[in-house]
Amino acid sequence: MSTRAEFLTRIRAQLARTPALFPAAPSLRPARPQEIADTIRRELSERWPAALERFQRELERVGGVLHRVASVHDVPAVVGRLARERGVHGVITWAPSALGFDPAAGLAAQNLTTHAMPVDVPDAERGRALRETIATTSLGLTGVDAVLAETGTMILRSGPGRPRSTSLLPATHVAVFDRTALVESLAQVGVLLEAWHASDAPEASGAAINFITGPSRTADIELTLTRGVHGPKEVHAIFVERPIRE
Repeated sequence: MSTRAEFLTRIRAQLARTPALFPAAPSLRPARPQEIADTIRRELSERWPAALERFQRELERVGGVLHRVASVHDVPAVVGRLARERGVHGVITWAPSALGFDPAAGLAAQNLTTHAMPVDVPDAERGRALRETIATTSLGLTGVDAVLAETGTMILRSGPGRPRSTSLLPATHVAVFDRTALVESLAQVGVLLEAWHASDAPEASGAAINFITGPSRTADIELTLTRGVHGPKEVHAIFVERPIRE
């Protein structure tokens, strides 16, 4: 069996054979990530339209769809239309405190049953029932913690009221965000990750951070592309013009 050093040496040798690759180097960890994150947010408060335009372009390139609405009150109508087109009658949602608004009344007006995730830790029996409900519901509605414009990626943290299964198990994932979630580059995302790690907010202690770039895709050895094997077949993002949390 090869040692770790031998394994890494072979990888370096193979990489050296590939021409025209830029050199890679680790980024320095910021000493005060929250201050830098706040600066990024202030700068994006002016540049967000360009970031949103790029996000839409990159999201559509990977098969996602962007919708724009004026306020969170318009979100249920978009979800309702998507549900009717797919013959769906129920929606799994993050808890209202995690979403930043409560969509239940609006979804009920669209003849949809809402299954909101609890913020407390369920007991074993309730946990099994929740997992079965999520697994058999075809549409999941979540918020977004950060939206990466340069790759069309949405970044979601798991935590109380916001399980990752809400975005992974339903066949259609719908995510809601506003301009405050937008960032331009992966380097900026790295700063946010450091700031989140240092935060004492409940969602900062979640089990996972998911980077979602379009619908799930899997290809076999013959490069036959299949959607939805390891996640949603469809990904829709709803951009809300008015800030969600006012």
